[in-house]
Amino acid sequence: MSKNLELAEENIDIQHNILANNQLIPASIAEETTIVSGNPDNLNNGELADDSQSKIWAIVSLSAALLAVSLAAIFIRLSEREISPNATVFNRLWIATAVFGIWNGAGEARRRMSGNVVEARSNYTLKDVMLLTAVGVVSSASLGFWAWSLTQTNVANSTVLRNLTPLFTTLGGWLLLGRHFDSRFLLGLVVALSGAIAIGTTDLQIAGDNFTGDIAALLSAMFYAANLLIAEDLRTKFPATTILMWRCLIGSLLILPLVLLEGDRIFPYSWEGWLAVIALAVICQAFGQGLLIHSLGTLSSGFVALFLLLEPVITAIIAWMLFSESLSLFNWFAFSVVLAGIYLAKSSKYADRK
Repeated sequence: MSKNLELAEENIDIQHNILANNQLIPASIAEETTIVSGNPDNLNNGELADDSQSKIWAIVSLSAALLAVSLAAIFIRLSEREISPNATVFNRLWIATAVFGIWNGAGEARRRMSGNVVEARSNYTLKDVMLLTAVGVVSSASLGFWAWSLTQTNVANSTVLRNLTPLFTTLGGWLLLGRHFDSRFLLGLVVALSGAIAIGTTDLQIAGDNFTGDIAALLSAMFYAANLLIAEDLRTKFPATTILMWRCLIGSLLILPLVLLEGDRIFPYSWEGWLAVIALAVICQAFGQGLLIHSLGTLSSGFVALFLLLEPVITAIIAWMLFSESLSLFNWFAFSVVLAGIYLAKSSKYADRK
């Protein structure tokens, strides 16, 4: 009897050991599988590949924006054959506001028809409204001071001083937002600014009667730098089309009283004039500025401002091809210096948006 009990107890112990082993083996296999499948190197490589691809597309978008924005001078010249500069800006902004409004409305309608939940970013806070209003005000102030500077000083002085925008953008990011920049980015900034300033030094004048216009051009650069910094902050919540719709709406409301006080014609009177202002609004403002603000989701405002130094370069090349305006060897050298500075800045990690 006792022997039978001992044998039964031994059998029970053996069964317990078998069950325990059967439970431990699948757990260990699952643990090993999890460790093998969760290779951190593969995850890092995938993230780096996606990040690199997004940067490439951001540079492509910024290049397309630069080409579109560089056409603005040509369309402005055609528009001002019929209406004043302020009226040209007003038509540019209100038409662009309508374009962005239709685009945002169509996007909202598509989301509702598809049954998707409206994103939370569409809810405006007081801070959002203040920043969206501010981006419209500083952008309009930049355009206004630049236009005024051209009446008080020569084109070369105004262009050189307004090209200091990257300097103010970098200083603003450092002083106001606590950002830091490495030596490579700062070197690229100095090189690119030197090339941009050299482009306008041929006719640069330093005289007391130009002081008011020079200050206006300098203020234009500062306001445009503030525009880029605010737009970069807004890109964390809003798409580029929403930011630009607000900016164009507020700008058109601010400039309308100036147009009315001038007493000049508000709208073009021929189809060529309408074609010029529509192209200015759609190509330069909606397409060009839209891609520019969109790139701020990936690239830093400092690098975008630096990249925009190529705008007078592209404009000069277009004028050379279309209007046979001469370009000296010194101009081509200055163009290459700007490109070298932008390349140096892009190779820095601080060219990417944080």
